[in-house]
Amino acid sequence: MQKPEFYLKVNYPVTFYPDEEGGYVAEIKELPGCITQGETMDETFSNIEEARHLWIKTAYEYGDEIPLPSTETGYSSKLLVRMPRTLHQRLSESAAREGVSMNQYVVALLSEANAMKAIEPMKQLIEQIYGRICSNNSA
Repeated sequence: MQKPEFYLKVNYPVTFYPDEEGGYVAEIKELPGCITQGETMDETFSNIEEARHLWIKTAYEYGDEIPLPSTETGYSSKLLVRMPRTLHQRLSESAAREGVSMNQYVVALLSEANAMKAIEPMKQLIEQIYGRICSNNSA
C-alpha cells in the first residue's frame, strides 16, 4: 500500500448527476461509499474533493485497500465481438462509405452511443427546467 499522498494525487473518475430533490450528487465509484451532494455543480465538486480526501485518509488509517481507478489498472483496448454476418456487412459498408476502417467506425458509433447515454440525465433536467420556464412565462 502506498502512502495517502500517492492516492491523493491520483485522478479518480467522478460521476455527477442531478438529484431528484434539487442540486447535484457526485460519486467516485472506485471508492465505495464516497458520495456527496451540493446545491450547485461548484459546491458538489468541492464536496466530492473533500469526501475523496477523507475516504483515502480513513481507509489508510484503518489499513483498508485503496483501489486505483479502473483507468489506472489497465485495459488491453481490444474487444472481440461476435455479430450476425448481416450486421458485419452493414457496418463494413458504412465504414467504407465514410472512408475509415471498420475499427474506427465501430469505435465512433460506440463513443457516440456512450456519450448520449451519459448526457441523458442532464437532458431530462434541462427539459424539466425549460418546461417550468415556459409555464411561468405563459402565466
